[in-house]
Amino acid sequence: MEPTRKRKTNEDVYREALLLISPGTRIREAISSILQSRTGALLCFGDPQRLGELSEGGVKLEAPCTPQLLYELSKMDGAIILTKDASQIVYANRFLKPDTSIASNETGTRHRAAERIARQGKCMAVAVSERRASVTLYIHNMKHVMDSIPTLLNKAWQVIQTLEKYIMVLKETLQELTIREFQDMVTIFDVCGAVQRYEMVLRIAREVDPYILELGTEGRLIALQVRELMLPVEQAELVVKDYYRERTGAACDQMRAKIAEMTQSELLNMGAISQSLGYGSNPRSIDTYLSPRGYRVLTTTHRLPAQIIDNLVDRFGSLKEILRAPKDELDAVEGVGAVLAERVRVSLDLLRSQLALDRR
Repeated sequence: MEPTRKRKTNEDVYREALLLISPGTRIREAISSILQSRTGALLCFGDPQRLGELSEGGVKLEAPCTPQLLYELSKMDGAIILTKDASQIVYANRFLKPDTSIASNETGTRHRAAERIARQGKCMAVAVSERRASVTLYIHNMKHVMDSIPTLLNKAWQVIQTLEKYIMVLKETLQELTIREFQDMVTIFDVCGAVQRYEMVLRIAREVDPYILELGTEGRLIALQVRELMLPVEQAELVVKDYYRERTGAACDQMRAKIAEMTQSELLNMGAISQSLGYGSNPRSIDTYLSPRGYRVLTTTHRLPAQIIDNLVDRFGSLKEILRAPKDELDAVEGVGAVLAERVRVSLDLLRSQLALDRR
């Protein structure tokens, strides 16, 4: 039995379309030339047979697509029809005849035809306007007006500046949480604050993704910078694993997913986060202190293997008990041994001392 193909989501289709015309591609090179010459064009990408039925006239080429050829063909009035992957130009100077009963809010003839052909043919159409000097992308029922590269770069850098500020606050929040963990004075309010900050950082980081995608090769440096910024805060995702309340049918991944699905207003509500972690809806009403399991702190110490960390947490149950454990008990944990046991103890002591110095 053949495996069923996973149906593409609108996001998948949109992503593929942007990748096809982003900077660094043949299509984008041709579009840039068209804009520079102050001419227009209508490009359609999809099944040639289907698009052939929705158009007429023109010239049948079936020629390999090159930026130069595409630019020269755009000087003719009609549409240019290409294969879905833009590898071949099938028709040039083609007259499109989509169903005119399909609703369209576009005023220009070229844009109206592009929108209707994209909807009826379930394909992708690009309208390059000579008057507006703009590029409009139509994918099935979606529409996207593409910004210029300088505009995209400016928007991306604005998001990165905001991201840097939030990451700085997150680092301070995590440092304060770690100090409280060593003092065994963590409350659910402290935990909710760290979870809230981390989720906000993730959401801001995701805001730059569309710009990087649309920038194509021009967005490589931005992608590298975002990746570099996010590296030091990856450990923050372990806060949920350290503190979620274990209940039947409530796994850590489920609670993470629940937090990720929160609306912006819910994320600003500490009570909602507390409830998602399995506690009450009023985090300030809990007087008892919480003890972390120790996943996050152990991850920061000499990059211990995940299996060793799991074994330590399974054996002792909490960071407090791991800190209290004598060397011989640490040594007895599966996979640890005398050398690693000493390294764990020294690393935890060094981390505690460093935090105390930083606080002064």
